[in-house]
Amino acid sequence: MNDTFLRACRGEEVEYTPVWLMRQAGRYLRQYQTVRANVDFLTLCKTPKLAAEVTIQPVEILGVDAAILFSDILIPVEAMGMRLVFSDKQGPILSEPIRNKSAVEKLIIPDVEEDMPFVPETIKILRKELENKVPLIGFSGAPFTLATYMIEGGTSKNFLHTKKMMFQHSGVFSYLMEKLTITVVSYLSSQIKAGAQAVQIFDTWAGMLTPVEYKEFALPYVKKTISELKKEGVPVIYFVNDCAGILKEVRKSGADVTGIDWRIDISDAIKRLGKKMVIQGNLDPCELFLPKEKLEERIKDILWKGESAKGHIFNLGHGVLPETPVENVIAMVEAVHKYGKKE
Repeated sequence: MNDTFLRACRGEEVEYTPVWLMRQAGRYLRQYQTVRANVDFLTLCKTPKLAAEVTIQPVEILGVDAAILFSDILIPVEAMGMRLVFSDKQGPILSEPIRNKSAVEKLIIPDVEEDMPFVPETIKILRKELENKVPLIGFSGAPFTLATYMIEGGTSKNFLHTKKMMFQHSGVFSYLMEKLTITVVSYLSSQIKAGAQAVQIFDTWAGMLTPVEYKEFALPYVKKTISELKKEGVPVIYFVNDCAGILKEVRKSGADVTGIDWRIDISDAIKRLGKKMVIQGNLDPCELFLPKEKLEERIKDILWKGESAKGHIFNLGHGVLPETPVENVIAMVEAVHKYGKKE
């Protein structure tokens, strides 16, 4: 098996910089669209054979160094008792948003084997299929990011309801975060036991917090999550979108790898995180639309700057956009492998 990704996560020497992509299985792939045409998104997530199929597609098509489980960060939120639907125009919609203590009290701590059995089942299929290929990454949303969806009822521009709860009803917010922390730990531990060889925690919306807010309302819960997960013995990646303003606090998460978005120069991120941290990132997803020569220049710049970290895993600063030409993604992976070779 190609274990370059896992070695890079541990800060060990590698022959080249490994690369994988957030949302590497998705609408930009014709093969994914063929599967998706016959089933709705949630059903695809909950059908192990199909979820495994679309997880493997980009590994074979792109030549990336890791697979990531095809699923959605809101799967455990639905299992906690919230009704979840996906709208093509609005994205995820959670009915009856969590706005008070009684709503938090009604939420259950799900049992993964009973309430989300399709997740470990998909992972077991994937481990067999990927045995001699690449490692498998499991994932979850971070407690704070999941809380925003639950409180807002979906995505948001200003997260007003979330911040009102944080500021005006901090006890209720803490209660929700405690339940979410237990759920995320259980969910990712189950994935690891089923065979996930690394896990990534997505904090997609943490960047909307000030450093003071992040330190009080998000960091304690993600620290506890990561501390518990590290007992399982696999690398833990913590990805924070729009992270530039809070990296000083993010470095305290305890993660083995910190994933960054594209809004900060990777060399600046390394300085703020410290050279003992393995870093992941950070090409702007829109730069996949650059001419090949320009794209290669951008990739080489990130690779060169990434050399100063303890280890570097190449990735986008966020997910692959659906409109991205697949040939451009393949060219990116090939360029990383070519220019990321170690002397």
